Amino acid sequence: MRIDKFLKVSRIIKRRTLAKEVADNGRILVNDRVAKSSTKVDVDDIITITFGNRVVTVKVLALLDSTKKEDAGNMFEIIEEKRL
Repeated sequence: MRIDKFLKVSRIIKRRTLAKEVADNGRILVNDRVAKSSTKVDVDDIITITFGNRVVTVKVLALLDSTKKEDAGNMFEIIEEKRL
């Protein structure tokens, strides 16, 4: 699954266009490598996202094409969240 779609479906980022923009600006790392919006993610990948003044690191637990709001949190696990 593409990183932009994963971020949208898991509700880490609300809109896919915003996820694409964040990725294309180099603010997303997948397994410590800069990711483009088309980068594929798999289960157990580590994603690091820079949101303004904070950095969130998550581990991919599941890849689902669509989810309900209640189930979106089961797609990832927050490993670390820190402020810059």
